[in-house]
Amino acid sequence: MKALLIFSLALIGFSNDLYAQNDYKASILEFQQKLNEEFKNPDESPLSPEEQITFRGHDYYPIDEKYHVIAKFEKLPPQSFFQMKTTANSIKDYDIYGIATFTLDGAEYQLNIYQSHQLRTEEKYKDYLFLPFTDPTNGKETYGGGRYMDLRIPAGNTIELDFNKAYNPFCAYSAGYACPIPPKENDLPLEIEAGVMMK
Repeated sequence: MKALLIFSLALIGFSNDLYAQNDYKASILEFQQKLNEEFKNPDESPLSPEEQITFRGHDYYPIDEKYHVIAKFEKLPPQSFFQMKTTANSIKDYDIYGIATFTLDGAEYQLNIYQSHQLRTEEKYKDYLFLPFTDPTNGKETYGGGRYMDLRIPAGNTIELDFNKAYNPFCAYSAGYACPIPPKENDLPLEIEAGVMMK
């Protein structure tokens, strides 16, 4: 009887884990579908009308939950001003809003997280944070200029980083955009095999 109870509890735990994994995978697939739909939408897409017709969706790395990390979040003092260079040789104003510290493959890393001066004045984006980064996959399997991640201001001292939601700047698809260039502080030394791949 005791052995049966232990087996039943183990089975319940396994089922819960499997459900959580499936739920997580579904959330990433939903993100991928929405991103693909944006690129087919003439009002949102960086693609030309001809490219929108032939666009069949982005290439993505296989979903890997190890790239979904909960990072320690350190909010910096207000007005930690930073001017980010763009691909159009212009400057965009940000604050370094905070620093995310996390462990991946047994090593610890830090990334700066930014808040746009322009976007924070808009109600829709007032809690929006921006994480641009580069890694050794750039120019080989991913866009050479690095990738981005969208975040929201966290309530506490941790922040969710999900590299499975990393995407390319519009400059990867079309000229004429002023895309922020990831600062050297956000150059990760490990390959991030998650998110959008080369177009």
